[in-house]
Amino acid sequence: MRPDLVILDLDGTIIDHRGAVRQALDLWLPAFGQVSGDELFEAWIAAENRHFPAWRSREISFAEQRRRRLRDFLPLIGQPVGDEDELDRVFDGYASAYAASWAAYPDAEPALEVLAASGVRLAVLTNGTDEQQNAKLSAVGLQGKTGPVFSSEALGVAKPGHRSYLEVCDRMQAQPSRTVHVGDLHDLDVVAPRQAGLQAIHLDRYDAGPHTERLRASSLAQVPGVIAGI
Repeated sequence: MRPDLVILDLDGTIIDHRGAVRQALDLWLPAFGQVSGDELFEAWIAAENRHFPAWRSREISFAEQRRRRLRDFLPLIGQPVGDEDELDRVFDGYASAYAASWAAYPDAEPALEVLAASGVRLAVLTNGTDEQQNAKLSAVGLQGKTGPVFSSEALGVAKPGHRSYLEVCDRMQAQPSRTVHVGDLHDLDVVAPRQAGLQAIHLDRYDAGPHTERLRASSLAQVPGVIAGI
């Protein structure tokens, strides 16, 4: 199958979010007299996973999900939890370190070039803010190489809401059945888009499974071949 459109997730697919978080903590935590390590890294990721979905579903603001993450994390490094203004100031320090750490996976640009050369149209669908997600692509030199970027903020609906995938198909004038979604989170990037009528490939970079998944790749370099076999 040659699809009409390939929709790519951003963080964990094109941008190395986990790598950027780890490096950001290495840069940020010494200001608090702390040395980053696996335990604090996993605690930060766990706090993000706990509170980001509430912003995704529009229950809280983007700033509030950041504050909630800090309320969980700061006691772990022996820091007081201040008021909202103080939490915002503290998070600004992390955000600067995170932005300085953005990097694309090495396989991202070559895979985008192969897909584009095959005549397939590309787009990005990401659960994030317009400003930050576009800034990531610009920082790593991939702005304009991924096709249009559709953020959950701009669409008004986030993955795994079926309307998010269908809205991108509609705006790109592509049939869902001839669209392939690619991403690292099996529930958001594979199960949900399939339920919405799209094809989907699981990009399982860290061998997390499920290993029963039929359409699976361990790197973006494998995705064009998996698409050809659909």
